[in-house]
Amino acid sequence: MKGLVTKSTGSWYTVKAESGDFYDCQIRGKFRLTVKGITNPLAVGDYVDFEEKSPHTITVIHPRENYLIRKAVKKTGHGHMIASNIDQAILVATVKHPKTSLGFIDRFLISAEGFRIPQIILFNKIDLLKDKDFEYLDHIMSIYKKVGVLCLPVSAETGEGLEAFKDLLLNKTSLIGGHSGVGKSTILNKIHPNLAQKTAEISDFSDKGKHTTTFAEMFFFDDHSKVIDTPGIKELGLIDMEDFEIADYFPEMRPLRNDCKFNNCLHLREPGCAIKTAVEEGEVSEERYSSYISMITNDDNRR
Repeated sequence: MKGLVTKSTGSWYTVKAESGDFYDCQIRGKFRLTVKGITNPLAVGDYVDFEEKSPHTITVIHPRENYLIRKAVKKTGHGHMIASNIDQAILVATVKHPKTSLGFIDRFLISAEGFRIPQIILFNKIDLLKDKDFEYLDHIMSIYKKVGVLCLPVSAETGEGLEAFKDLLLNKTSLIGGHSGVGKSTILNKIHPNLAQKTAEISDFSDKGKHTTTFAEMFFFDDHSKVIDTPGIKELGLIDMEDFEIADYFPEMRPLRNDCKFNNCLHLREPGCAIKTAVEEGEVSEERYSSYISMITNDDNRR
């Protein structure tokens, strides 16, 4: 039988068959042995073949159109598949309570850009913002709009912007990610109340979110609109990217690389660097360039 993986707990997988029925499946051990460097050989969004008879065992993983991957937290040098076969990657970010760093935002965008997956940023909790906060939000959104990222300010509390967000999900498979506490599950509950995703309050002591989504799961808004909710991510370490290619995943830097004096320019201290010149002239934002430098120089976040 053929089906689509809709939930992954790490040991068992829920698969939606072509008939529309759901099956709890396990995976053959050979996949864990043959897929090297990955902690989870199977991801939500994968298309598979599985045995109809119980115990339902997944026998074939079909080729992926794309996927989102990050550095594994507990296994050095390994990657962890977040999801596969997605049409758009949506990051829920917050200006405060908790604050999402620009470095984290850029790592999420770069991970998606590696497969040219369109990106959207939802800036949630705008009901908590004051005048100066809105000035900062406008500045940040202008940076990302300039590089082709759709930005949408929303409030899960008041419902502002949620109808526009819901329209963006139509006829697509969307991944939604972000730090714990930014309101991913609350937003999904508001636009599709039947989901009943668990939510939790922000810790007053640390201003950090509490984990409520513990595994990736796909939800069906209709026959053609699917959303993959993912566990809160504390850090997003890049993997499978060499230093020299990271600039290619910044859309504003990509066309400038060939104008550098040296073919192997890393855009750090090299003379005749077109990207550094673009930063000085305001064509590339200083914030984005700072994120780039962090990705190049901080090996712990990529290996």
